[in-house]
Amino acid sequence: MSLMDAAREVREKAYAPYSKFKVGAALRAEDGQVYVGCNVENVAYPEGTCAEAGAIAAMCAAGARRIVEVAVIGDSAHPVTPCGGCRQKIAEFAAPEVTVTMGTMAGLSVTMTVAELLPGAFGPGHMETE
Repeated sequence: MSLMDAAREVREKAYAPYSKFKVGAALRAEDGQVYVGCNVENVAYPEGTCAEAGAIAAMCAAGARRIVEVAVIGDSAHPVTPCGGCRQKIAEFAAPEVTVTMGTMAGLSVTMTVAELLPGAFGPGHMETE
């Protein structure tokens, strides 16, 4: 199963009773395992969880720490991009050259690197003091 197919499959399990906008995400970790997540809304906006954050949490819970590829899918006219917060979360675990493929249910997709999605990302180097 492709990473986009895994994202498409988990998207169907999303809990989105308020927005009706289901999102699925799948990532491949450095160990080759695929981890998935879907968005989970909450009536107390903005207390929901994004699909990408769910996939990252599943990866960490399994003990993996490095992302080598990401796929995100939603039912929209244009490929669904990770929100700003999820871009930062992805950047925490992925090298700048890691690819993120964003797709639609109709089959449109675009692929960018983490660096293209989040130029000038805040990283561990910013935490260093002189």
